Amino acid sequence: RATMTSEILACVKEEVTCPICLDLFIEPLSIGCGHSFCKACITLMYESKKNKAGQGTCPVCQASYQLENLQPNRHLTNIVERLKGVQLNPKQEKQKEYRCAHHGEKLQLFCTTDRLVICWLCERSQEHRGHKTLLLEEVAQEYKEKLQEILQKLRAEEKEFENRKDVIQKERTYWKNQIKGEQQNVKAVFTQLAQGLNSEEKNELQKLQQEEKYILDSLQESENELAKQKQLVRDLVSELEKRLQGSSMDMLQDVNDIIE
Repeated sequence: RATMTSEILACVKEEVTCPICLDLFIEPLSIGCGHSFCKACITLMYESKKNKAGQGTCPVCQASYQLENLQPNRHLTNIVERLKGVQLNPKQEKQKEYRCAHHGEKLQLFCTTDRLVICWLCERSQEHRGHKTLLLEEVAQEYKEKLQEILQKLRAEEKEFENRKDVIQKERTYWKNQIKGEQQNVKAVFTQLAQGLNSEEKNELQKLQQEEKYILDSLQESENELAKQKQLVRDLVSELEKRLQGSSMDMLQDVNDIIE
């Protein structure tokens, strides 16, 4: 039963092993043909082999694909997570193998010209004849080192992004507090100005009221004086009209006082 369990685990691990780096999938992406690869592995492969139309070729079956059309395979991700804590028998580990989809032979070679994993029959076929081929393990080790370098750079960039994010958040908090303080200062200044203007307004209005009262009182006095003068003139007019209509004696009586 233990042997059967190990064999099952070995088969399962084979299904969740990347054909490029030969390690358990990391962020597996699936191509339309059904094959899956680590995100970093297939991205590196795509960038080095894409054609002018922006299409890549599946390293296993040579099916064409667009990088943006690759889909995350959560099912494989879940299986990998469950397998991480399981230790396989070393003998069973060595028994895993990949077969060519065209010939059924073991995939042990890598065509550097087409950047495809192939079998010995593929190497002798017309399609790969004359191409440079290397042992898969050698190429896998080379790519593994490249991917490790890329991974380190990406992790460093990720850390740098986090640091920059922290700086931006600190700057945001600083400027929010700064602007808030400035707003409060502006409000305080204008409140003080408004209070001062209100006081000045009251003083000016009071002065205008006093000036208005002085002018109106002066005009009223002038009007009253004018009315008195007018009444005196009327009285004189009436007196003169009477004298002119009366006798000469009446007219000449006190005439000098009237003329003066």
